Amino acid sequence: MKRVLVIEDQAPMRHNLLTLLEMEGFRAIGADNGRDGIHLARTEKPDLILCDVAMPELDGHAVLEAVRNDPKIGLTPFIFLSARGERADVRLGMNHGADDYLTKPTGTTELLAAIHARLDRHEAMQALNPHPPGGFHIDFSSSVPLEDLGLTPREAEVLLWVSQGKSNGDISIILTMAEKTVKKHLTAVFEKLGVDGRHAAGLRALETLGKQH
Repeated sequence: MKRVLVIEDQAPMRHNLLTLLEMEGFRAIGADNGRDGIHLARTEKPDLILCDVAMPELDGHAVLEAVRNDPKIGLTPFIFLSARGERADVRLGMNHGADDYLTKPTGTTELLAAIHARLDRHEAMQALNPHPPGGFHIDFSSSVPLEDLGLTPREAEVLLWVSQGKSNGDISIILTMAEKTVKKHLTAVFEKLGVDGRHAAGLRALETLGKQH
């Protein structure tokens, strides 16, 4: 049974999320502030964390930073669920290392799809190297290694975010470019790598980034 940690300071919202997740077959764990959320993340080691941004004690960005800096839980899929939905907010969350950023109110279908997508991607990464030393085997800090695949710097940047499971819309926000430009770069990436889609391209990127260690 997959474990999902919900960090949300609003009791009704937290209750609804926990109930929904339990109905969907997850083991749901709740925390009402960032500090307790970090403690539960370290003790329970959830398969995924769903976290609000604006909270008492510690905000969501501080929680994400603490999680990413902890070798034992640093690769845990992390989704922000926030009422802050401006492009700048989404870009900030993604650049800090969130796997996804959903804006409240979020529909049940969208939320569950995001959770399953991040869990599936995490399993795919683990399959590439099930025993990463220290818990960190893929370095997403730079797109430069991807240029060795014959890509331009901009194409490598786009592929870096694709390998982290970001959609074209996400990438357009993060890299401040039109979504059609993202698609144009991806078309070039697929042709140069000889692959037929973003999943295959993402796996090539993960393999390349993993070889840097």
